[in-house]
Amino acid sequence: MNSGETHDPTYEAPQVPAPGCDVAGGDARCPSQGPVPGGVLGRIGEAAHAPAGGSVCDGGPDGGPDGASDGRRDRAGEPERTGPVARAGTARVRIRVEGIVQGVGFRPYVHALARRLALSGWVGNDGQGVFIEAEGPVEDLARFQRELPGQAPPLAVIDRISAMEIPALGARDDRGFGIAGSRDGGRATLISPDVATCADCLAELLDPACRRYRHPFVNCTNCGPRFTIVRDVPYDRRTTTMASFPMCDACAAEYRDPCDRRFHAQPVCCPDCGPALLLLDGRGRPKEGDPIREAGAVLRSGGVVAVKGLGGYHLAVDATRAAAVQALRARKGREDKPFAVVVADVAAARELCVVGPVAERLLTAPARPIVVLPRRAAGIAAPAVAVDPGTADPGTAAHPTTAKHADAETAGGMDTPVRIADAVAPGENRLGIMLPYTPVHHLLARELARPYVLTSGNISDEPIVYRDGEAVDRLGGLVDAFLVHDREIHARAEDSVVVLAGDREIPVRRSRGFAPRPLRLPRPVRRAVLACGAELKSTFCLAKGEHAFLSPHVGDLENYETLRAFTDGIAHFRRLFDVAPQVVAYDTHPEYLSTKYALDLPGVDLVAVQHHHAHIASCLADAGEEGPVIGVAFDGTGYGADGTLWGGEVLVADLAGFTRAAHLAAVPMPGGAAAVRQPWRMAVAHLDAAFDGAPPEGLAVRARNASQWDRVSAVARSGVNSPLTSSVGRLFDAVAAMCGFRDRVTFEGQAAVALEQRADLAEEGAYPVRVESAAPLLVRGDDLIRAVAADLLDGVDPGVVSARFHNGLVGATVAACVLVRDGAGTESGIGGETSSGIGSGIGTVALSGGVFQNGLLLGRLAGALEERGFRVLTHRRVPPNDGGISFGQAAVAAARDTADR
Repeated sequence: MNSGETHDPTYEAPQVPAPGCDVAGGDARCPSQGPVPGGVLGRIGEAAHAPAGGSVCDGGPDGGPDGASDGRRDRAGEPERTGPVARAGTARVRIRVEGIVQGVGFRPYVHALARRLALSGWVGNDGQGVFIEAEGPVEDLARFQRELPGQAPPLAVIDRISAMEIPALGARDDRGFGIAGSRDGGRATLISPDVATCADCLAELLDPACRRYRHPFVNCTNCGPRFTIVRDVPYDRRTTTMASFPMCDACAAEYRDPCDRRFHAQPVCCPDCGPALLLLDGRGRPKEGDPIREAGAVLRSGGVVAVKGLGGYHLAVDATRAAAVQALRARKGREDKPFAVVVADVAAARELCVVGPVAERLLTAPARPIVVLPRRAAGIAAPAVAVDPGTADPGTAAHPTTAKHADAETAGGMDTPVRIADAVAPGENRLGIMLPYTPVHHLLARELARPYVLTSGNISDEPIVYRDGEAVDRLGGLVDAFLVHDREIHARAEDSVVVLAGDREIPVRRSRGFAPRPLRLPRPVRRAVLACGAELKSTFCLAKGEHAFLSPHVGDLENYETLRAFTDGIAHFRRLFDVAPQVVAYDTHPEYLSTKYALDLPGVDLVAVQHHHAHIASCLADAGEEGPVIGVAFDGTGYGADGTLWGGEVLVADLAGFTRAAHLAAVPMPGGAAAVRQPWRMAVAHLDAAFDGAPPEGLAVRARNASQWDRVSAVARSGVNSPLTSSVGRLFDAVAAMCGFRDRVTFEGQAAVALEQRADLAEEGAYPVRVESAAPLLVRGDDLIRAVAADLLDGVDPGVVSARFHNGLVGATVAACVLVRDGAGTESGIGGETSSGIGSGIGTVALSGGVFQNGLLLGRLAGALEERGFRVLTHRRVPPNDGGISFGQAAVAAARDTADR
């Protein structure tokens, strides 16, 4: 406490309560309005003076309708005041709240809490978060500070609360409690992600008696756009893309009413003052009629509609029309990769897929990610052999799973079962399901009265289109109509994706609804860090203090458009979070565009981070730990410390360094990148290695590719354009091709997904695999290949073969981890004195890398490790794939920079 600090009068700007508002209790309500946030039990992230927890972020207050002070002023220019409070025996405190506390209803919540306790003072926003001055009886002030974090709005995330005592004003502040105007100064404010439409706003959207009936932009403090419309901080209307939409009198009254759930909700609007929806034809010319109804008509007729969403444009088609889905695939250049499907509600999702409690929670969460779920029916048969994906089943047949329309009344009494076209997810027994997350999506779901595909608005391999001018230029040849509006998107954000392994959540893409929510680092950075990530599934990460700001998904850094999105995103994050990097971390692969970008930056200290160390560091930081751990990093490829391509690694690692303790035996990748696109090439390499150059006759994969087999085998043996790899991902490719699931792929991981999905889950057999004593230990993948070949030649069902392969890999990995725990297999480490050295006695295993998107492998491996007494860490907040690499790089850079002091 510092009672000598002087009072700062510039914070002062109290505000009057709304007429008819009862502020005596925590659930104060106005007529026809929702509850004040003070009556909602909130969750917090981590707070001094408060219990720790976690929360989804998003939402709320800041600045007046025009960016002016929030306080209303009388004719003399003084703010209007609330009623007086007793002044006898008072104290005064100044409180600072940091975290995601702007745009989430935090100031109205503080206002309601303070008034309920009859305190005087004010609350306001600035570049650091929320500032509060409160005065009243000591007991009431103590209660105020005690309740402040515990009842915070549900979308708030409190990182820290600090308080100091200052001189009481007594009679000089006998004016109640108010809300001050936002102040500039510092830029440490945390920005909330975008939030799905809340139940209250959805009810208004569908209520013919409400003035916001069918208003496509209905929102409140608890929902709506946030990150994607923010230009700058503090989070005020004037610093968002809503600045060009002045509030009407009715909306301004709601905005100023402390008892209204739109109190200081920056994007608040209505049909009289908000953005407008418009339907354009494929050439960008306006079309007559109601935009939603006309868009529905285009979809019902089999057309493709570009829909402007929160973070970019999406392409929509009727998911029940095979011809429409095939047309979208042809126009977008996306042959096989599954599309996500939007359904009206959880009941409709259950008609299509198996939806357990965890899946339901994810589907209905404020983030509204795509959730990949098993189909309700037995599934559709994958093509027996995919020699040429272009010759696969065109998808004109319908999947037997059905879903009934969830709103028969809105659909004119329709309650007819609908079918999902096979072309939506060809050969898949899973479906990516998403519930509507904006009013536009809700209206489309009810208008169309059946599931619809919603996929990124882009040509394959390019970032999602989000600027209006680019939309017509780049998407005009793909679509039959555009459903657009005139609220600008300032930051692009693709949909997030989560898959489930039992009840274990696996984040596959962290983007809309999650970014830019900060991630806490296990070790704060000493100097600001920029981590540039990898190449595939690119993200970047900025870090300062204890916070890491992981970007939304950018895409694969393989073309100019994606590189521009990458660099533009870094510039926006630097400005938004006031980060001037002094340390830049990058992947050691010399040809990654992200690496070249890092190396070209002037005046910074560079930190090279090996790819698989970054994977394990990402998993460690995700769990809030520093290590050491036994890290299992299984992925497609990553540049190894010895110049080969790693991907089947067991490391002993902490944040600062690592030792390679074990790895899969390396084989050539004949043709380099061609082997990724053509998994049969990896079958050649693995079979050649397993059988000393004389693989057995009679294998179907060899017969299918007989014309090229010997040539590719010769290339592999020569080493020309055939880098050595220890990749588990490439091993999956080889086995998938041997089983006849995929000889060629059209998207990353397609063969491995087929191998996982065709596995016979009842099979308990496992192929034996040797782990040879060496430094590092050597996992003999050739044992697996010989066992697979033998079973296939004996006519064993490929599904059984797949299961035995998975189980064999689990057994080998557990064996390697046990040996490392016992002190075997370590060689010289990387990271100097900070390396963990040998793994003797380490009882924690971290699982990371893109292969661990395989729920079957992850679930069985985690369970087997736990049975052997290990504690297992898996990813919970960031993806195990390369989308989490930048977060791991930031954690490594922070640890090394601290250690170098």
